[in-house]
Amino acid sequence: MSELITAELVDLDLTAESKEAAARSLAERMAGLGRVTDLEGFLADVAAREAQMPTGLDGGIGIPHCRSAHVTEPTLAFGRSAAGIDFGAADGPADLIFLIAAPAGGDADHLSILSTLARHLMDEEFTGALRAADAPAAAAALIRGDEPDAVPEEATAAPETASEAAPVPAAAAEAGPGPEETSPPATPFRIVAVTSCPTGIAHTYMAAEALAKAGKEAGVELVVETQGSAGFKRLDPETVAAADGVIFAHDVEVRDKDRFAGKPTVDVGVKAGVNRPAELIAEVREKAARGETAAPAAAAPAPMDRNGEAGDGFGTRLRKWLMTGVSYMVPFVAAGGLLIALAFAIGGYGINKAPSVAEHFVWTESASWAALLFQVGNVAFGFLVPVLAGFIAYGMADRPGLVPGFVGGAIALTVNAGFLGGLIAGLIAGAVVMAVQRVEVPPALRGIMPVVVIPLISSAVVGFLMFLVVGKPIAALQKALTDWLSGLSGANAVILGVILGLMMTFDLGGPLNKVAYAFAVGGLANPNDGSLKVMAAAMAAGMVPPLAMALATTVRGRLFTRTERENGKAAWVLGASFITEGAIPFAAADPLRVIPSAMAGGAVTGALSMAFGCTLRAPHGGVFVAPLIGRPLLYLVAVAAGTAVTTALVVLLKGLRRTDTPKPAAGPATPAPAESTPVAA
Repeated sequence: MSELITAELVDLDLTAESKEAAARSLAERMAGLGRVTDLEGFLADVAAREAQMPTGLDGGIGIPHCRSAHVTEPTLAFGRSAAGIDFGAADGPADLIFLIAAPAGGDADHLSILSTLARHLMDEEFTGALRAADAPAAAAALIRGDEPDAVPEEATAAPETASEAAPVPAAAAEAGPGPEETSPPATPFRIVAVTSCPTGIAHTYMAAEALAKAGKEAGVELVVETQGSAGFKRLDPETVAAADGVIFAHDVEVRDKDRFAGKPTVDVGVKAGVNRPAELIAEVREKAARGETAAPAAAAPAPMDRNGEAGDGFGTRLRKWLMTGVSYMVPFVAAGGLLIALAFAIGGYGINKAPSVAEHFVWTESASWAALLFQVGNVAFGFLVPVLAGFIAYGMADRPGLVPGFVGGAIALTVNAGFLGGLIAGLIAGAVVMAVQRVEVPPALRGIMPVVVIPLISSAVVGFLMFLVVGKPIAALQKALTDWLSGLSGANAVILGVILGLMMTFDLGGPLNKVAYAFAVGGLANPNDGSLKVMAAAMAAGMVPPLAMALATTVRGRLFTRTERENGKAAWVLGASFITEGAIPFAAADPLRVIPSAMAGGAVTGALSMAFGCTLRAPHGGVFVAPLIGRPLLYLVAVAAGTAVTTALVVLLKGLRRTDTPKPAAGPATPAPAESTPVAA
């Protein structure tokens, strides 16, 4: 196993002025040793990770890092900057920069070393020794732990998984109580914590170390479970049961979260665990003193979209709740919708009137198989609205929201409130559960609240509201929307096609794309000519960005990096399959040129699809469901036109960029034009 860092991977006089330049300088050292196979591809992965959350930490530290398929083995490069480089930390620029590169399937031994390093970075003696190092070899040895005197004994002895450590009462932080010191309380306050970050390499372990140190200073017993790339060991159930409070410092969903139900909880992003651990400990103690059993719902963003913290505004939280519901709904849409589409392809549109296959099925008749596909797909499609409502409520209130959410979604179908009814039912269910959770209850009842009291009360309230208050008005609105779609023609249809095209291509699979797609799919629950046109326009526009990027890399390959040209080959298949996300690598590298171009092409395609009167009964599939498309040749014309528009704009804009870029001086070191550097996202 190669050493994680060597003297060749250390730059004690880093002159870069930006975080992008610093990452490139250190990454070039990795590439020179063969540890990075594609420099531009690796830097794109680093930039994508940096876009999720700045990697600067208080104390003058920057830790750009990522997992990448372009990394051959876990590697660390270190740079020391005299001027400082801004990595987004609250206290200013970083002078110690650690570039951490982990392969897509990093081995446990090296990942353990990285997690230990992350803990060392929270120790001022360790960082001070790095600032004083006078030679690259000395700095590399210090980071590897080859010089025990330079690395604090306490940090060196830190266990790999914080949950393996014994609880640390305040008294243990000192050599022993002096004659004037008072004895620690017999039963100190006990906290269990879970830390995790998207890559599971750095912030996960830094937050664990920061919380452990703050726990010592606060005089509490604090044990941390790190859910990182090196694996995790669950906290002992007895430790969890005995805890007086819980801290979640995470940017991905906590695994087995229900273990901590019924306790005072602080739920924040992982960076809060690194930067303000003492505040989190104080907050959980205050909640315990007030008898709160869970964090306020507003402080817990949707479990499936954990990108924010408690400061998120209502609009941001609403988007996350809705996207949680949509993310769980889409597999039901794909399964049910495609089964129904296949049934129509095999048995014709009259197959929906076939008798139940449970009573009549002939193995040798294609009509029976078509009926089977239709009826199975119809059952799967019937879950669409309840699943949407249930997981919107789940995004708002976690597991307690599932029961009232599903109940409300089922009632929405019963009263013919449809897709809109499911949206409203999910929001109502989540709001009711959040309100019930805020009510203080006696400790004896806390254990039965999540499984008995909350589902009972919230389901009754949601049922009352959906049946007697909001159900009928929503059903009337749903009918009006259906009638409007049925009557779409002429200019109105074209305008709607333009709007759908813009939404489908603006964020390439993000929230606006999902909203447009959910709107189109919702119409399939009660199909008519208008809703089928909407579905066709949405899918056509969504195919354009990856197809256009594939075409652009084919006709003007010199405008793209080698990695982008390789991605372009895959984008042909992704675009043809209606996977809009296939254009994301191109948009991440050059958003100001790619995204507007994609939107222009999407708008053209959406407008033409609606103008041509194309229809679609399948919710997904791209060109592979062409037999289910009404007016398929005109549909392909619409897709081709939008693809051509986007391709032309991308080529034009990238060509202008190259024209405006000063040419480097001639010489043997001049890079080939085909390897132009992409604009960082």
